[in-house]
Amino acid sequence: MAQSNFIDYVKICSRSGHGGAGSAHLHRDKRTAMGGPDGGDGGRGGHIILRGNAQLWTLLHLQYRKHVIAENGQNGGPSHSTGAQGKDDVLEVPLGTIARNAETGEFMCEITEDGQEIILTPGGRGGLGNAHFKSPTNQTPRYAQPGEPGIEEWVILELKLLADVGLVGFPNAGKSTLLSVVSAAKPKIANYAFTTLEPNLGVVAYRDYRSFVMADIPGIIEGASEGKGLGLRFLRHIERNSMLLFMISCDSPDIAEEYKILVNELETYNPELLDKKRILAITKTDMIDDELEAEMRETLPKDIPTVFISSMTQKNITQLKDMIWSALNS
Repeated sequence: MAQSNFIDYVKICSRSGHGGAGSAHLHRDKRTAMGGPDGGDGGRGGHIILRGNAQLWTLLHLQYRKHVIAENGQNGGPSHSTGAQGKDDVLEVPLGTIARNAETGEFMCEITEDGQEIILTPGGRGGLGNAHFKSPTNQTPRYAQPGEPGIEEWVILELKLLADVGLVGFPNAGKSTLLSVVSAAKPKIANYAFTTLEPNLGVVAYRDYRSFVMADIPGIIEGASEGKGLGLRFLRHIERNSMLLFMISCDSPDIAEEYKILVNELETYNPELLDKKRILAITKTDMIDDELEAEMRETLPKDIPTVFISSMTQKNITQLKDMIWSALNS
């Protein structure tokens, strides 16, 4: 099977450059026998920098780049010449990327805006030349500072998709079909569970040239928060969504119970997810008539706005967009 191009987790060795050493030079020329110290400072070592790029949505380009190494700074020279700074190594990453220390798990930084730059691993400072140490009592210092060493650390880069609406539901609930209908995204669609094995993003056009971003997350099953099914791997993408659209098929034996299971899995994974606004969409309603739909309404959860939709017949798709836009902007 071909490997997926969606990579949302990489581990890299980030090594910044060493700072250049300061110079301990003493000025001498044919006209000056004892000109005093004129050693320049060493150059700063190169940084490892993360830069946000809105055109990227995966960490695929970093999957096989295990070692990221910046240049060392150059040593200082005579005549107060400062050594050149080491070249920075800039890593372009998609928005929503979080960096953590691989050994301690400590949060380091996150990228949320296009063009945003954050120094991931700072380069070592250059050493001071001997000109800085001249004094009335020490007019010819014959020493200078060495450059600071760079930092070498293992870093985990983890992507959490930034989207306005996250689709939450059991496998084969119609999430990918809805995304393909309301946006230009082309997710895989088939009549079996776990059709979606990686998140898909789509831009949904709304009235007056407005739009919002929708994310199709692989299906959740009971026990996903404990690692079952696709487990924790994709639950983290829901954390960055502004609101959640729960989707349950109308042929479910117990819609209220399925909704309860989904909410429980999210709460177990991260209780803060329940603070997000929620809408419940009952899908595939082209299979039922109005009478059965009315009976089903009586069994639905009362604490969440609900809409019956059909992606195949476009039933209530416009109403769903209106509800989402209202929730996003309320």
